[in-house]
Amino acid sequence: MSTWRNWAGTESATGIETLRPGSADELAAAVKSAADEGKKLKAVGSGHSFTGCGVPQQVMVRLDGLSSIVHADKESGRVTVGAGTGLRKLNAGLAAFDLAMANLGDIDKQTVSGAISTGTHGTGARLGGLATQVVALDLVTADGSVLHCSAEENPDVFAAARVSVGALGVISSLTLQCVPAYLLRAQEMPLSLTDVLDGFDELANGNDHFEFYWFPHTEIALTKRNNRVGPGVGASPVGRVRGWIDDELLSNKVFELTNRLAVRRPGMVPRINQLASRALSAREYVDASYKVFCSERTVIFRESEYAVPREHVVDVIRRLREWIDTSRSRIPFPIEVRVAAPDDIWLSTASGRETAYVAIHQYHRLPHDPYFRAFENIVADYDGRPHWGKLHTLTADDLRTRYPRFDDFLAVRDRLDPQRTFENTYTQQVFGD
Repeated sequence: MSTWRNWAGTESATGIETLRPGSADELAAAVKSAADEGKKLKAVGSGHSFTGCGVPQQVMVRLDGLSSIVHADKESGRVTVGAGTGLRKLNAGLAAFDLAMANLGDIDKQTVSGAISTGTHGTGARLGGLATQVVALDLVTADGSVLHCSAEENPDVFAAARVSVGALGVISSLTLQCVPAYLLRAQEMPLSLTDVLDGFDELANGNDHFEFYWFPHTEIALTKRNNRVGPGVGASPVGRVRGWIDDELLSNKVFELTNRLAVRRPGMVPRINQLASRALSAREYVDASYKVFCSERTVIFRESEYAVPREHVVDVIRRLREWIDTSRSRIPFPIEVRVAAPDDIWLSTASGRETAYVAIHQYHRLPHDPYFRAFENIVADYDGRPHWGKLHTLTADDLRTRYPRFDDFLAVRDRLDPQRTFENTYTQQVFGD
């Protein structure tokens, strides 16, 4: 029996039976056996979700034995990988084939199946989340059968399973549509929040990938613009010393210390944020795409993220700023804003609409409930959709009004898992019984 705990320490489980299948056939047999015995089963990845979406109740399946690139076709760009493959390992493996993901999030700790199942995304007005790069997948269902799913084969399951929160079965492998490896020019610079909000559409549309971080209690936002370089431009990465200072010392070690200070002296948070924002300096570099996208984060925090129609994101930020100012809350963590193109995946947070993401954070030793509750109330006015792996309080009744294909998803779930083998407390919350 094992104990499981997620990265943030928000969820845990004890007395769990652990299975480590070494092949898709062993996985199918393990799932069928658990289902026949009436046990609840969950595949767990890296545990990087803040919600209880991956919490095992009786049987935990570790997919470490399915964690490699199975096939790569450089000509078509299609790559099949085991579901337990970590994104860091995947990125390095793709680079060996001179391939890359078209878009990525800002961390690479997750497994590829966990990332797509929770709707993990990066930023880019013309690009979708990770699940939009999946062209086929194999899904092990409760009866031990393996469904091959694509736009042509089992298309309804494919539309549901790419972002399924693990409620339909266990993904054993995925086929990704990759692109030739490419370099990105990263341009990072602080700007006034007013300038960023006034020029948001121009910034989002004028760059391949745009995001910004606003430091509450300040007028400063750190903007990040990542764009593909032209032919003949080579890599010019951040120097080792500068990279260590910016990405390890300031972003992790010093940031941990300033958050600990905020716990002891919350009244100092506005001044701390002012100093932190002034410490930001512009930098520009060119490197492999995955090295630009992904960064190391060691400070533990709580996070809530909502997707809103892109045309409303500026109003959301302004209202959130007003609440922070009037509530006299002290928020040492920056607020992150990204964008995404619409897609056709039933439970994707960007399904059917141009989308902007607002992510709020709080240090794990500081209270977050009032802040997160106020944020949730604001985005509710804009039909906000919560990231499936980040903290929220919405239920199936709430979510049904925000996803046009919600009941279609539930119908597929009823068909594939009528006995609720893959159910846990979180899926009961968001999908009902």
